[in-house]
Amino acid sequence: MKLAKNPRITLPMSLSRKINGQDVSEIRYIKLGRGGAWADESLAEGYLSFGYHSIPNEVCQAADWDKVRSLLSDRKSEGAITAGVNEVAAFYEQPADCLWVTFAQGHMWWGFAEREVIWLGGHPDGGPSRIRPMIGGWSKLDAKGEPLIVSQLSSKLTKVANFRGTICTVEDEPYLLRKIQAIDEPIVVEARALNDQMVAVAARMIKALHWADFETLVDLIFARSGWQRMSKVGTGLSDVDIILEQPTTNEQAFVQVKSKANQATFDDYLERFEASGFQRFFFVCHSPSGSLKIPEMDHVHFLSGSSLALAAIKSGLFEWLVDRSN
Repeated sequence: MKLAKNPRITLPMSLSRKINGQDVSEIRYIKLGRGGAWADESLAEGYLSFGYHSIPNEVCQAADWDKVRSLLSDRKSEGAITAGVNEVAAFYEQPADCLWVTFAQGHMWWGFAEREVIWLGGHPDGGPSRIRPMIGGWSKLDAKGEPLIVSQLSSKLTKVANFRGTICTVEDEPYLLRKIQAIDEPIVVEARALNDQMVAVAARMIKALHWADFETLVDLIFARSGWQRMSKVGTGLSDVDIILEQPTTNEQAFVQVKSKANQATFDDYLERFEASGFQRFFFVCHSPSGSLKIPEMDHVHFLSGSSLALAAIKSGLFEWLVDRSN
């Protein structure tokens, strides 16, 4: 019997079909037991686990797929029978350079398996009937050592976990390979370049603002971030530009806005903040004199240049900046 062949997806010339130096001839998703019941042990012990307990190992080793078809004849349709034969054949015939992937424990796991199939028997306890040892075990990390977290992957890949069978192809191979190789999607690279350009333009527009418009911009950024502006209180705080309150935490913040400032100016206002009793200090300056030394404290924030521009963009104020710059 001739098995059905799956069409090979054409990959971009710039994308390598190598993982850790290993050529990738094929890619297959595998479900490690019904509902992932064998996943924890399979991942920990380092093997592919497979069921089909009614199919003898010697029949598969002989590649007698017609016999496997007859043993699956109680399935509801010819399509279901063919699907079963293809799954069994894939487990036995996929080479050592086939990349296997699965989803478990909130991560995507990948690896390569030895050609050897180890028969475990009927397994009355509900375990797998046969396994293939992984070459170097399973991995849930990309080429940069970052975890491949399911919630951070596109559904165009993770939807394969909804496959009702055991083994199948992956629809978007290029996306999968880029994720493992820690290569950004081409459209993401383009988007980040455009975003960087947008931030640079926003920073230039902010520097060109009239001082009154600059203070209004800062006020709007904080307002859209959930902070509420309060009236100035106390004669000792008469030189504070903005006093803010975060209604969800009752936290109060001391905000100083400067078009230009040097290190001495920042240090002066930091001392005033520390004597004020407020919980948080924001120093906002679009044109600082040199590189200011900002203490690494969770409650001290310095907004300038790209960080200030990015805050404005995230607050939906880019068009506002365009209008004020026109």
